[in-house]
Amino acid sequence: MADTIQAAQAAQRAVVRPKISRDDWIMRSIMVVIGVFLLVAVLLPLYTMMSKSVEDKGGGFIGLANFSEYFSTPALFNSAFNSLSISITTTIIILIVTFIYAYALTRTCMPFKWFFKVVAVVPLLTPSLLGGISLIYWFGNQGVLKELLLGEKIYGPIGITMGSAYWVFPHALMIVITALSITDARLYEASDSLRASKLKTFFTVTIPGCKYGLISAGFVVFTLIFTDFGVPKVVGGNYNMLATDIYKQVIGQQNFQMGAVVSVVLLVPAVIAFSVDRIVQRKQIALLSARAVPYTPKPSRGRDLSMLAFCSVIAIIIIAMIGMAQYAALVTFWPYNLEFSLANYDFDVMDGGGWEAFWNSIEMALYTALFGTIIVFSGAYLMEKGRGFTTGRSILHMVAITPLAVPGMVLGLAYIFFFNHPDNPLHFIYGTMTILVVATIVHFYTVSHLTAVTALKQMDPEFESVSASLKTPFYKTFARVTVPVCLPAVFDISIYLFLNAMTTVSAVVFLYASDTTLASVAVLNMDDAGDVAPAAAMAMMIAYTCAAMRIAHVVLTRGIARKTQAWRHQ
Repeated sequence: MADTIQAAQAAQRAVVRPKISRDDWIMRSIMVVIGVFLLVAVLLPLYTMMSKSVEDKGGGFIGLANFSEYFSTPALFNSAFNSLSISITTTIIILIVTFIYAYALTRTCMPFKWFFKVVAVVPLLTPSLLGGISLIYWFGNQGVLKELLLGEKIYGPIGITMGSAYWVFPHALMIVITALSITDARLYEASDSLRASKLKTFFTVTIPGCKYGLISAGFVVFTLIFTDFGVPKVVGGNYNMLATDIYKQVIGQQNFQMGAVVSVVLLVPAVIAFSVDRIVQRKQIALLSARAVPYTPKPSRGRDLSMLAFCSVIAIIIIAMIGMAQYAALVTFWPYNLEFSLANYDFDVMDGGGWEAFWNSIEMALYTALFGTIIVFSGAYLMEKGRGFTTGRSILHMVAITPLAVPGMVLGLAYIFFFNHPDNPLHFIYGTMTILVVATIVHFYTVSHLTAVTALKQMDPEFESVSASLKTPFYKTFARVTVPVCLPAVFDISIYLFLNAMTTVSAVVFLYASDTTLASVAVLNMDDAGDVAPAAAMAMMIAYTCAAMRIAHVVLTRGIARKTQAWRHQ
């Protein structure tokens, strides 16, 4: 009898290992394929680039000699200091401006909020180069308002700061708006009942409630500015930044080893900022409970009018930047012949790539949106909804968030070292449209991945459990249930990838060939050749395309949402 009881207890303690089904094997196989894609497209190129930084031109190992040369060269070392100072200064400015702007949109009864929201996203539709080009026409040597600089030049830290602030403004604003939108009205009611002053309420309720959003926005802005290539390339003048140093070392001097060293130096602060941001996000706690009361702002004439005035100034600046680029693209010859003409749109006679570059960009953006969305959403689904294989899913997630910490210039240079090696079996994709698509997907992989994971987390795991119990293949559940329910997120991922593919410069500037020149690269080439007005025209063509696709995205998602998302309103 005792033996029987012990045997029963042992059976209860035994770990029951579920049988791995055919669906599980298929899901794990696809997950491995996506993992190999990320390994080949992210980790191996980065490893190859870092290896080059400790080699001489002949490929021999020389340890840290290249780094010693870098830090002993004042001009190169000063670039790191310049990048840090510009990034910190601009980040502080942007956090202050975006907080006030977001506060006006979320915590006041200011009129015309819809208008200010639309204007705020305009910089997202343009390459970062456009901001620098507009500043030249406003404050350059023949600029309209150059006297406002009081003798200072736009070419240098002033121009880089202004152009970077314009470009990163919407990126920070979206994060800060989200942080300020999540609040519990009971906290403000308690503050009023305790007769706390408005100022004390602001510092004890408002700021603590959005501090994690502000910190996250700060790190995002810092990383974007620190790694940006477009703005300092156009208005940097002799004020060197790390991103432009990489370009000069690789394109100007063909010194790939020193380019790899600068890339590592550029990569370190970006990785640190990314890591600190992830740590801060883990410490964030839920600010809303099930009993929370949504906050509704109350009218206040003085506050609302002052916020309206502030937002109007910011909106005017944004419109002036895009407006000047459009104006410059239409005048015949600035500033001597201001008659309107379409001559600047005759790209085929310019040194940049011609109209072929524009159509190449659209082709690349469509491929990126299509294949990127499939890869990203499928990978996120397998990671989030897969059964078992916990270690593999964790590794996939870790690799998927790695690209967020890798600057575009670093990724592009890493691809040169990795894919251009004659012994690499994938060497055949170098110089083709394929490598541009792969680089762009990888460069913007992380945000798309996190968007997909967020959408998938909202779906109850019971869908997969019921599907398994009915012995329905997972791919049928994926196609008939998961994709339709997550369709808004799928479209968001696709438009995000398309817009960034159209506007990116840093990730592709090293990888294009004569027949795969892109519109954003054409802007850079025309600006280098002194064709600034045609460069503005090409940048505006990118803006037109992005705006048209954004409108089409809104119309399409609304139409499909009526058919696939009706359950949300029942």
